[in-house]
Amino acid sequence: MNIFRTFKFFPLKSNVHSTRYLRTLTEDVEKLSKTTWDVIISGGGMVGCALAASIGSSPLLSEKKILLLETSPKTEYKPDPNKYSNRVCALNKNTKELFDSFDAWDKICNIRMKEIRKMVVWEACSDARISINYDNMQDEIAYIVENDVILNALWKTIDTLSDKVHVLRGIKAANYSLPSNETDLVTVDLQNGIPLTTKLLIGADGVNSLVRNKMNIKYINWNYNQKGIVATLKLSEPTENIVAWQRFLPTGPVALLPLRDDLCSLVWTVSLPMCDKFLQMADEQFVDSLNTALWDEESKISVVESAIQNLKNAISSITPGYESVRQLPPSILSVEPNSRAAFPLGLGHATEYVAPRVALIGDSAHRVHPLAGQGVNLGFGDVKCLTECLEKSVYDGECIGNLKNLLEYETKRQRHVIPAMCDCIRCLPTNEKHNDRSSFCINMFDFCYINSSFFSNL
Repeated sequence: MNIFRTFKFFPLKSNVHSTRYLRTLTEDVEKLSKTTWDVIISGGGMVGCALAASIGSSPLLSEKKILLLETSPKTEYKPDPNKYSNRVCALNKNTKELFDSFDAWDKICNIRMKEIRKMVVWEACSDARISINYDNMQDEIAYIVENDVILNALWKTIDTLSDKVHVLRGIKAANYSLPSNETDLVTVDLQNGIPLTTKLLIGADGVNSLVRNKMNIKYINWNYNQKGIVATLKLSEPTENIVAWQRFLPTGPVALLPLRDDLCSLVWTVSLPMCDKFLQMADEQFVDSLNTALWDEESKISVVESAIQNLKNAISSITPGYESVRQLPPSILSVEPNSRAAFPLGLGHATEYVAPRVALIGDSAHRVHPLAGQGVNLGFGDVKCLTECLEKSVYDGECIGNLKNLLEYETKRQRHVIPAMCDCIRCLPTNEKHNDRSSFCINMFDFCYINSSFFSNL
């Protein structure tokens, strides 16, 4: 009988039954402490769960003992067909392929998701715009999926891997003792005082990562002094709704992401004072402000408009009959009750992703502006790359925490993450661009000097 399973910790009342329950749980966790784990993943968010599912599904890693630590208790997810979450992700095709590899994508499709077949990006100061789509819009660019749906699919996948991936829920890691070499193991001290040991610790514990802090590495970060307003919106008229819309305003981008024919998800970057104002508005006033942000033409700059018109004329002279057809964004009818919320925006990057027997993934390693859904896809890219590096370690007969292969993971991922971060710096408020871009360049130079592996083997 397998003693490893999902353990739950709940607030205890002062009675004899609770004392007995606590004692039983302690005995179970003490059994876990006698195991030397091959991998402990700290953090059961989307990226941490995806790594657990990816490793647990790998034939090369099938003999490895994996433990996933998650502080929150288990909850049952029951989707409401008439209510969508205000937190969604735009998953790209690479993420879909990753989820397909451990059979999580079908679970997402069985609940709900929406394909994006076209993306239209334009700006407020002119009619300049770009449309992105495949021929005849027969193929998907991305997929809009609620965070809750993604997590539910990943947890269901992990449940099918219970003989390989073991889960400890509802208790925090209080401390990590990291080795300075590859000979010693990592010790994870739980908040109840029980220690766990592992050959490899994965930090998937988010922006305020304790694992990253214990690595004692440089972390470049600052806040944008902006927030992202999210909401679920009802359209004035139902459409096929397969287009993602994004307009760049002087205060930051506003994006509409399709959920179903009559609903969209909003992500609107605004300053802190604007955020407070928009969250306090009546629903009707908020909808009016949003429609103005999408449709207003008063911010156009005559010089820019003139230059664009000259370009159009030049194209028409070269290609007679050419005419650019402008597709108009949808009009918003209303905002779904209690769907408006906001989250802070910032940028952060760890100069190193790995150390002896330790690796960082997702927001623990890098944090970017949610522009075009890059952030979570970068995290899922970490999952795919790290799984491959761990498989290579085992295939070569090396320890799963081998530093050489971890450094290969670091180098490969930084080549993807750094360019994405450079693009996202453009989302800074106009009046802060100069100072923050200067700071960014200085810190990136510092990063390159500290971590030369970024440039190795280019």
